[in-house]
Amino acid sequence: MADDLPITERLVLPGSDLSEETLRAGGPGGQHQNTTDSAVRLRLALDATQVLTEGVKDRLRQAFPSQVTSGGELLVVAREHRSQAANREAARDRLVQMIRAHLRAPPPRRPTRPTKASKTRRLTGKRLRGAVKSGRGKVQDDGT
Repeated sequence: MADDLPITERLVLPGSDLSEETLRAGGPGGQHQNTTDSAVRLRLALDATQVLTEGVKDRLRQAFPSQVTSGGELLVVAREHRSQAANREAARDRLVQMIRAHLRAPPPRRPTRPTKASKTRRLTGKRLRGAVKSGRGKVQDDGT
């Protein structure tokens, strides 16, 4: 069971929605790496948490589809540090940043049309490019 995780001043994820497990990290480290479970996998039960709104949960699922399990858990793995404590802190920080970035819905896109000047620039560029390409044809032998 993990400790509570403050996201903002008002929003705190309860430790009951989080679970941590340690595993062996690959990469450099020699004998230390071979004997120490220094990597940390942090799991947030997206389906079970009552703190986050459905909109936030959906945005997280869309933004990180490869990190959401079929059981509805959001996984964050940290293995960049040699110490387990540093990796635990890195995983928790990463999860906080992921949630903060998706707390607010993005503003709706307003469809726009290209301006007349941009259309003219595009067509002029196409004409010039076509002229360059047409100049690359076979050379005609004039018979001299």
